[in-house]
Amino acid sequence: MQRRDILRAAAAIGGAAAGLPAFGQAGNMFIWSGFPAGGLGDQVTRPLIEQMRGKFPQTMVYDSKPGAGGRIAAEFVKRAAPDGNNLLQAPGSIIVLQPHVYKKLPYDTLADFTPVVGLCSFTTVLTAGPGMPADVRSVADLLRWAKANPTQANFGIPATGSAGHLTGMLLAKQSGVDLNPIPYKGGAPLLTDLLGGQVPFSINVVSEILPHVRSGKLRALAVNAPTRWKALPEVPTMTELGYKELASLEWLAWFGPAQMPATRVAAINAAVGEALASPAMTETFAKNGLEPLRVAPDRFAAMVKQDHAYWGGVAKAIGFKPED
Repeated sequence: MQRRDILRAAAAIGGAAAGLPAFGQAGNMFIWSGFPAGGLGDQVTRPLIEQMRGKFPQTMVYDSKPGAGGRIAAEFVKRAAPDGNNLLQAPGSIIVLQPHVYKKLPYDTLADFTPVVGLCSFTTVLTAGPGMPADVRSVADLLRWAKANPTQANFGIPATGSAGHLTGMLLAKQSGVDLNPIPYKGGAPLLTDLLGGQVPFSINVVSEILPHVRSGKLRALAVNAPTRWKALPEVPTMTELGYKELASLEWLAWFGPAQMPATRVAAINAAVGEALASPAMTETFAKNGLEPLRVAPDRFAAMVKQDHAYWGGVAKAIGFKPED
């Protein structure tokens, strides 16, 4: 099955909450984010947990261990007991992209984590802010400006090794225009600087820039999805503009430590899938320009492996030199 087919697949996630296997003993089940509050994870997981509250003996707690591009939280969950009481909330970049941009990681992302459930898919957007001249209205305009102003051609990214990072480098390679990535500690601080004009443009997730594009404070120049994005139908894709390799989707998901019992994985996957289909979550996704990602554990695991291979090819194509 092709990657796009997997993303579009909506596997049947049956079973009402009453018929699901028990989550285990009462207590807390922690969902750990590796990024500061205010980003994509907050937009999705907080309302999701509200939809799941009271269905199981355990209390679901959303917390964060920010830093190192999400690696601190990932290492913490890797070392946790494989009982599903500590899960990593991760954008795809932590699992499928970082192995190709760091020389050493304190874990093997394919071997040391169990794919549990995908929450949503989303695209990244090339976005101009107030720090960019007002007459820059397209990717072609941006590249002309960047070529004429090389010392100012800085673009913000949520973290080193993120999809926005490699996407921007691939654009620079294909266009022949130098672009300088400026990494932040998450999407929220990046958005603050983009709106403040400290960084002229960015490549970050659609949910974070969408309200400001709709208000006119930011300009969406292109999306990196394979096809036009439902929340921004007037914005062209990079593929349409001639950059065919810049066509990918990201996702947000939950992972457990290696060797999580399959029954535990299936229970969490089914419960989350049921909550994702709720009217409240449908509204959340529409508001933030996201698409629900409801796939069974085996299909999600296959998607993770395929994305890992895809980003490895991108890193190789741009000659990315892994960092320490």
